[in-house]
Amino acid sequence: MKLPRHLCLFAACCTGAGLMSAFAPALAQDQLKQSPEQSSFTLKVTSDLVLTNVVVRDKKTGDIVHGLTSKDFTVLENGKPQSIASFDFESVDQAAPLNEATISGSSGKSLFNAKTGVAKPEELRNHRLIVLFFDLTSMQPEDIERSVEAARDYINKQMAPADLVSVVSLDTNLSLDQDFTQNKQLLLNAVNNYDPGAGQGFQPGATSTTNQVEDTTAFTADESEYNDLNTDRELFAISSIAKSLAYINEKKSMLYFSGGIQRDGIENQASLRSAINSAVRSNLSIYSVDTRGLQAISPLGDASTGSLRGTSSYNGAGLQNNMDSNYNTQEVMATLSSDTGGKAFFDSNDFSPAFERVQRDTSAYYVIGFRSTDTRKDGRYRRLTIKVNRPDVKLEYRPGYYAPADFLHSNREDRERQLEDELASDLPATDVAVYLQALYFRTDETHYFVPVSLVVPGSQIPFVKGGDKDKATLDIIGEVKEASGRSIGQARQTVKLSIDQAQQVRQKNVQYSTGFTLPIGKYHLKFVVRENETGRMGSFEADIQVPDQRRIPLKMSSVVLASQMIPAPKNSDNPLDRDGQQLVPNLPHVFRQDQHLYFLYEVYAPSHVGTASSDPKAAKEAEKNPKAPVKVLTSIEFLKDGAKSFETPLVEASSVNVPNRDAVAFQFDVPLNGLKPGLYTCQVNVIDDAGGSFSFPRTAVLIREPAPAPTTPAAPAQGGTPTPSSPGN
Repeated sequence: MKLPRHLCLFAACCTGAGLMSAFAPALAQDQLKQSPEQSSFTLKVTSDLVLTNVVVRDKKTGDIVHGLTSKDFTVLENGKPQSIASFDFESVDQAAPLNEATISGSSGKSLFNAKTGVAKPEELRNHRLIVLFFDLTSMQPEDIERSVEAARDYINKQMAPADLVSVVSLDTNLSLDQDFTQNKQLLLNAVNNYDPGAGQGFQPGATSTTNQVEDTTAFTADESEYNDLNTDRELFAISSIAKSLAYINEKKSMLYFSGGIQRDGIENQASLRSAINSAVRSNLSIYSVDTRGLQAISPLGDASTGSLRGTSSYNGAGLQNNMDSNYNTQEVMATLSSDTGGKAFFDSNDFSPAFERVQRDTSAYYVIGFRSTDTRKDGRYRRLTIKVNRPDVKLEYRPGYYAPADFLHSNREDRERQLEDELASDLPATDVAVYLQALYFRTDETHYFVPVSLVVPGSQIPFVKGGDKDKATLDIIGEVKEASGRSIGQARQTVKLSIDQAQQVRQKNVQYSTGFTLPIGKYHLKFVVRENETGRMGSFEADIQVPDQRRIPLKMSSVVLASQMIPAPKNSDNPLDRDGQQLVPNLPHVFRQDQHLYFLYEVYAPSHVGTASSDPKAAKEAEKNPKAPVKVLTSIEFLKDGAKSFETPLVEASSVNVPNRDAVAFQFDVPLNGLKPGLYTCQVNVIDDAGGSFSFPRTAVLIREPAPAPTTPAAPAQGGTPTPSSPGN
């Protein structure tokens, strides 16, 4: 494979997305009486204290072992002994009653802001902190009813005086329905508000990634991207809750009620790991409960699934796919629980064991704190090993934590190592939002050029003022691997940004483009972006498929949508370069009415006119003649609410206009001032009339209102109806 020689970075026009520090006041031993005129002061000392909770059980009975001291424990960090700085034992049997009706963390950054009072950290000691999280977007009405009934039974029958419970839900948005409280009536009011009969509108689409066997007898819209977005939304909600609880030192538990989370391979891997990382750092254990209960899986699916065509229901394929789909939705929930120290509860209509397990796991535990002898702030994962000088016990504790990272004090070698370590890491960096898109264009029968574009919101980049310019630098490193894991290509560049302050880059997206030439096959692509002011990093990884189109009747490239062009390098063979200009792919497919929407796509090896002749000799001669005419028809439709809003005139190509790739390239320029703002389904119609083949790829497009008018008088915009250009030359 090879890398292109040109790399570009520009501002796009679409608008954009472990270790705990303890602050302890140290007061002078001699308290001096001061007059009102004298000012008092508090000296604060910052100490990096690593806290971990340890449950010690008897191997035979499973009972909690009491009476241990700090001398009975040995703490190892990456195999090196650590000195225990703090030690405590917490038990719900020793919980003191609280007067506040509502309990909250003391930080203003917390999602759980106090409503009727804030409890001090010492008042939370020996209490259980339990979050009931209802993912209404994933549950059917009967699932909501079962989960609400289970929550009622827990509140009325199982809730102990030491339990502090909060209620959170996710439907159209993430909502705190009840802050931490001991008041059972407030909790019942919160869970009783969930209406099983109200549709939430975010359930998985009809064509989820592992849904039933593909139906080839009728057209079905591809909703896999919608399902990917919905899954990310659920995982980001878990991450948000975990981060908001990071300011409370006590051990916390989340009962996650869900009807299953559908993951699309690698597409949701970064958000899953981000949720797990946030939970581990916040000392939050997730207990997943599948609200679907015990299920009977049939080949035809349940009532939410459309009719199944074909023979898959008779040969076992339909049943196998439904079983795989059910397993995949439970696999994500199991991963959330196992990686955070919780437990998953599946295939049961009785949810009470989940509540019992939470109470059991948090009934009594030791809290051990130490200051690491490894003073490096490298941000790396450090494994913990805890031992007790008794052979008859077993321990439960978190396996490690993340050290802090100090970017400003790292040298060039350390910074380069950080990038390489992050590129090789199985855990993603999520401090900087990064989105990636990979397209494909055929170069020959077995090789494709894969343009790669990365987008970083301008609001995520800290620009430093320098004269009349805002400046920033980004380090970008990427790698593409074969399915076997062998690296076959890398990209590495430091990009310097110097932006005029009037450009308001913080309200736009910064996009970086590169590309690879790859043979047919499956690959894993990962890119890491770091901004060099604070050292925050973000990563994006995805599995890409370079298609084998040799047996496909109509061979097409990806459809590129763009709203911007930049000058193309000289002597460039990039398929995105047309007439000296390079199209800049618009990743989010968001445009404004005052912009032009550019389309670019190619049809490869079109059939020549005459190849379908009934005369075998004439058909063979037409097939061998590379200059024989072709007949490829294409148009573009904009659909809204099921109705056609606009369609370009039909364009016909009669010859191959990119001979080195045996391709017919089509390029359209559609002004958007004739389309109303809103969400459209854009369908590209391509028909190879000589070969009798066709393709109708679809994508979503969002059109927004024009940008605000400038303060200075501007020339009036040219009106008119969107019109396409002719095929590219």
